[in-house]
Amino acid sequence: MLEARGFKPNFLITMTNDKLNRIQRRRSWAEPYKIKVVEPLKLTTRAEREQAIAQAGYNTFLLRSEDVYIDLLTDSGTSAMSDYQWAGMMLGDEAYAGSKNFYFLEATIQKYYGYQYIVPTHQGRGAENILSQILIKPGDYIPGNMYFTTTRLHQELAGGTFVDVIIDEAHDATSLHPFKGNVDLQKLTDLIEQVGAERIPYISVAGTVNMAGGQPISMANLRAVYQLAQTHGIRVILDATRAVENAYFIQRQEEGYNQEAIATILREFCSYTDGCTMSGKKDALVNIGGWLALNDDDIYEEARNRVVIYEGLHTYGGMAGRDMEAMGRGIEESVQDDHIRARVGQVEYLGQKLLDWHIPVVVPIGGHAIYLDAKRFLPHISQDEFAAQRLAAELYLEAGIRTMERGIVSAGRNKETGDNYYPELELVRLTIPRRVYTQAHMDLTAEAVEEVYYNRDRLGGLKMVYEPKYLRFFQARFELL
Repeated sequence: MLEARGFKPNFLITMTNDKLNRIQRRRSWAEPYKIKVVEPLKLTTRAEREQAIAQAGYNTFLLRSEDVYIDLLTDSGTSAMSDYQWAGMMLGDEAYAGSKNFYFLEATIQKYYGYQYIVPTHQGRGAENILSQILIKPGDYIPGNMYFTTTRLHQELAGGTFVDVIIDEAHDATSLHPFKGNVDLQKLTDLIEQVGAERIPYISVAGTVNMAGGQPISMANLRAVYQLAQTHGIRVILDATRAVENAYFIQRQEEGYNQEAIATILREFCSYTDGCTMSGKKDALVNIGGWLALNDDDIYEEARNRVVIYEGLHTYGGMAGRDMEAMGRGIEESVQDDHIRARVGQVEYLGQKLLDWHIPVVVPIGGHAIYLDAKRFLPHISQDEFAAQRLAAELYLEAGIRTMERGIVSAGRNKETGDNYYPELELVRLTIPRRVYTQAHMDLTAEAVEEVYYNRDRLGGLKMVYEPKYLRFFQARFELL
């Protein structure tokens, strides 16, 4: 089918005198683990999927997981844990106070991330909530390298206003800039001069920027941001959710780091910040949990008091002891060079197949997902007709693959005017869980995307028929136009 549409195999075999002289091809790679436990997947018919997506209001978040074949909705909490982690689960100390698993987790974070104080939370948004309540006052401004949904909402609920200071290339899906997560230092300087340093409680910096397509920030740029912030007495807070993946891109692409270990790069990366929020459900290879890490005594004291109100005691923060043990062990595994090379390598494998077939995706390929560019994929469907949301629904209809919209629906509305935000990027995210799917699953996914692309002209848009007040992309419902 693919060759008939103009695609060619990526290898060439030449024969001389009936003998194979040479095979020119890219060397195959294999995952640095073997499968020990399997979970059966449910195969559905097109008719069953049509019924399921209609009942879900064409919102992939509202699908039942049992009706999904390949689940690429998110990499949050969907990783496969190792035998080392599962063994640790049996060592859970479920004491209400002073669990030994907390002290192991605390020591592990201090070792690999370098922060002095650790406040555990049930997941990353718990840390965002506590941090925002402590640091942000009404009328404050929080600059950052592109918004993230829950982060911006917590900042707004605390009375702050998020200001995007990412470089312009980040808003261009076709730009090949190797570090599209970089902060534009001039934009940041202009904001400081405009509102005053006293109105900026911290600079919000994310590794492998999610809404930009999983794009990394360079070590040099983060160092410069930190130096600028120190000059003005402003804190830098890292969203460390995928900082290990960011460290991998620094190792591979930034001068002076190609011989450094991932663990070493991660520690230096975090050293140019004053604290971090963390969803352990990504890099740390667990299904639940997170933390707030700090170096400031006073902020830590306040956070340790607030966590008791919203999450749990300061030595468990909403997690069971067994979950803290698994997270600590997951951190140890996450910084292993072979692991992160294979993790990002699987994402790049899928991305390269789509690029070879001329499918419009965000480039360079990011660290945790492939982002289909819905504006180029479905140019006949406007943002007001929710092109990315429609594309996500169609991928499910085609092959039972669940993905996520990252465009106008995720962007939400302006808190002052109520008008829709119209982001430059209208994307569908194919997020690869860690250590879950095989190369064959990636091949099937690529073929499904290609099939939808080949038949894209027959697709129409959507209209929104239900919109919740907050984070509408989770629960909004749509109908076909």
